[in-house]
Formats: sequence, C-alpha cells, structure tokens
Amino acid sequence: MAEDIEHRFWYNLKTGAVEQGFVSPSVDRAGPFDTREEAEHALEKLRANSAKWDADDAADD
Repeated sequence: MAEDIEHRFWYNLKTGAVEQGFVSPSVDRAGPFDTREEAEHALEKLRANSAKWDADDAADD
C-alpha cells in the first residue's frame, strides 16, 4: 500500500494496545496493519502465520 507507513496501525506486544503511528519502540510493535480492527487481531494473525510456517518447515523435512 502506498499509504505513509508512519500513519498505519500497530499492535503493541508489551501493552496489548493498538497504536496509530510510531508511538512505541519498534521492538514492542507488530505491524503495520491497514486498519485498527486488523491490528486488534494481531496476535491471532501472528499465531496463524507461525503455525503455517511450522507446518511448511515440517513438510520440507
């Protein structure tokens, strides 16, 4: 997306809060997400991605 990344939404892994822009240090942020709602479900997305990557790695072995 061509939108300015600084103004997109981020999930703060430390506090669980959704933030718009670079509010927290980068080590505490997951994202960016296009909408606040997507950021609110960040942990679900991260878990799903992790499970998929684990399955892909297992299939490669």
